[in-house]
Amino acid sequence: MNVSTMDEKFLKATEVVCKQGMFPFPVNDTTLAIMRIAVGENPEELEFFTAFAEKPSQTLEELKQTSGLEGDKIEALASSLAAKGFIFNQPNSSGVMVYRLLPLMNVGLMEYLFMGPLKGDEREKELAELFERLLKEVRDGVQQNYDQLLPLFESSPPVDRTVPARTTETGERIRVISLDKSVEVPDEFVLPSQSVEEIIEKFDDIAVGHCFCRQRQKTLGNPCATDAPVLNCFTFGKSARHTTAQGFAKMITKEEALRIMKEAEEAGLVHKAFHPGANVNRPETSICNCCKDCCDTLNIWRNGAMPLVNSTYHLSVVDPEACSGCGTCEEKCPTEAIQVNEEGIAQVTADYCFGCGVCARFCPEEAISLKEGLRKVFIPPPRLR
Repeated sequence: MNVSTMDEKFLKATEVVCKQGMFPFPVNDTTLAIMRIAVGENPEELEFFTAFAEKPSQTLEELKQTSGLEGDKIEALASSLAAKGFIFNQPNSSGVMVYRLLPLMNVGLMEYLFMGPLKGDEREKELAELFERLLKEVRDGVQQNYDQLLPLFESSPPVDRTVPARTTETGERIRVISLDKSVEVPDEFVLPSQSVEEIIEKFDDIAVGHCFCRQRQKTLGNPCATDAPVLNCFTFGKSARHTTAQGFAKMITKEEALRIMKEAEEAGLVHKAFHPGANVNRPETSICNCCKDCCDTLNIWRNGAMPLVNSTYHLSVVDPEACSGCGTCEEKCPTEAIQVNEEGIAQVTADYCFGCGVCARFCPEEAISLKEGLRKVFIPPPRLR
């Protein structure tokens, strides 16, 4: 097969993959380089991507029509691309196998590539550097078109949901201020699980992998500043079955999951839950345990590439009489939502608080409570130019 033909196949495959997810990615030298390394010189796999051009999720019968291939060949190609982090292949609730093409990131290729044990080879380093370059290119594009993109960002659904810490560093329950019953909520709204214990109890299949953010940053030569534990990226249900089938994670018991979650809270990590289609009324698919300095969601926001869009049911509230102004909360807050003011009292900027409870957990005076109330937190990316 000549080079020009392979170049065309890579281009067409990259065009299809870059359209997936909540935000499309540019088709350029960076994304083409990612595809070349992640897929390899495999013309059949490259051609298979084009079957998903119009519909990213398909059954086997649908793929026979869009790909023109027989069932055995489809299953072989899909299995190979699933192992590479491109396809999610699990049965739906009716038991019918569905093949879904994943995006380059959030949650897709980048996350799965760095979720398993690291090999420490040049391939991992090159991919980590390419994804970092892609994020910088996205940032530049957003900054150049900031005013036009901001309304689109504001209307976007939450990417994830914050599940708060429930106890202080000494093991005491964090005080929760109950929702005012006069506040109206939609009739169809069902309060999702507000503790990691409730979430874990729902599922028989629980898998844990490595934090892909901390692993990618380590590959880039940026080890976690807080030395946070790494093996605490959870998937549930069919997501757990998928990640373990591909070697990205391993199955664990509920008891092991609770122990790991407790370890994450002790390290000051933030529980971020993900739901299918960002619909919090559907069961969780995964939980990330995020540190302040490595988390891609936080870094992409801070660096001006994307907004932070989150669903939460809590807001930090400071008791000014109890606050000593020590600054622990300011140091721990992942979104810079709480700061000690000129009067020496911690003050919360509600628009920036996604109710993780980390400030309340580590407050030595127990001066911070969590106030209930469903909120969408939207923090625009900083304007850099």
